Amino acid sequence: MKRHTRTAAALASATLMAAAAAGCSDSGSGSAGGTDTGSQNSGRQVDVAAASTSPSPSKSPAPTVSLRKGAYGKVLVNAKKMTLYVFDKDTKNKSACTGACAKAWPPLLDTKAPTAGSGVDAKLLKTTTRSDGKKQVTYNGHPLYLFDEDQKAGDIKGQGVDAFGAKWYVINAKGKQVTTKPTATPTATPTATSSSSTGNGY
Repeated sequence: MKRHTRTAAALASATLMAAAAAGCSDSGSGSAGGTDTGSQNSGRQVDVAAASTSPSPSKSPAPTVSLRKGAYGKVLVNAKKMTLYVFDKDTKNKSACTGACAKAWPPLLDTKAPTAGSGVDAKLLKTTTRSDGKKQVTYNGHPLYLFDEDQKAGDIKGQGVDAFGAKWYVINAKGKQVTTKPTATPTATPTATSSSSTGNGY
């Protein structure tokens, strides 16, 4: 009887020890160890992905006024390389083109200080306030305009045109209107040249 009791006690003790060992094994492979490692690896992958997808630096905006070489030499153009003109009826820093004139010859406007491209004299580049309060870019005192019949960069359909009381000319880097004949066939011939220039060369 005593031998049977000892055997039963020994079996019970062995069972408890086995259960305790199993518990220790489970706790060693539980969330504390495995999850931390996975979380650290995941964090490293996110950091690498973020570094590889960092945005590239943005390009600088095009200058307000730059130069383009064409049939009349190097003349002023806007940021989209469209030809710029001056109006012979204007006086220094004062536009005489409003209403229907400003629709056909849109003034070059800028809400901030205009910037000069290569070859353009930044000291000659300023703005003047129009009658409607908007800021028009000027060069050497000449208010600058586009021409609505110019459709693409390089078009010079407004050169020598007589409209709204005076002629229109392209302007060079020195701030002088170009009145000489083209060195090559221009993109388009002027639509009207009946009146003589008033000669406002400033």
